[in-house]
Amino acid sequence: MKVLVIGANGQVGKHVIHKLTQSSHTPVAMVWDTKQIPQFEELGVETVLGDLEKDFKEAYYGVDGVIFAAGSGPHTGADKTILIDQEGAIKSIEYAKQFGLKRFIMLSSVRSDEPEKGPDAMKHYLYAKHRADEHLKQSGLNYTILRPGQLTNKPGTGKVALEEKLEQDGEIPREDVAETLVYLLSVPRAKQKSFDLISGSTQLEETLAY
Repeated sequence: MKVLVIGANGQVGKHVIHKLTQSSHTPVAMVWDTKQIPQFEELGVETVLGDLEKDFKEAYYGVDGVIFAAGSGPHTGADKTILIDQEGAIKSIEYAKQFGLKRFIMLSSVRSDEPEKGPDAMKHYLYAKHRADEHLKQSGLNYTILRPGQLTNKPGTGKVALEEKLEQDGEIPREDVAETLVYLLSVPRAKQKSFDLISGSTQLEETLAY
């Protein structure tokens, strides 16, 4: 499958690109700045330019699926969060429908399924993620939504807790998040489902296998 990675230059997105190059899938890195292109060319990865705040449908030509890993970042205001995490994601979903894509994997956030329970400082972010997730669920696309816990830059372990609903909080290395996003592309039991993800004791490839 040829997979468009939206947010390829982000901290998770870069890991996603690397994991895809090691898989049976072929990545296409969507970036918004030409300065971001050389790092992907060095890996032999195709790049396309696309700005989530504008029209970026041309990025979809020739791809079969999407991993949406973009985000406005923790230091932006609510306005940018709405533009990127909500409206940018919704546009990504609509373009995927227009182009008849086979698969859409959404990187969301812990508690995006119940944003009202999140801390006040995070509520605008969680509601933006929630609205994008709900739009995806109603889109008719073959989707999976991943809600990771607190992200870290520790090395990945490949061991996770991946459930439709986890009662405990926890953290997860960005590398393991990326590996999970790529894994979910090809797992039949992940289709039309949403999952919480934190570090755990189960090898990733053993989850959803039965």
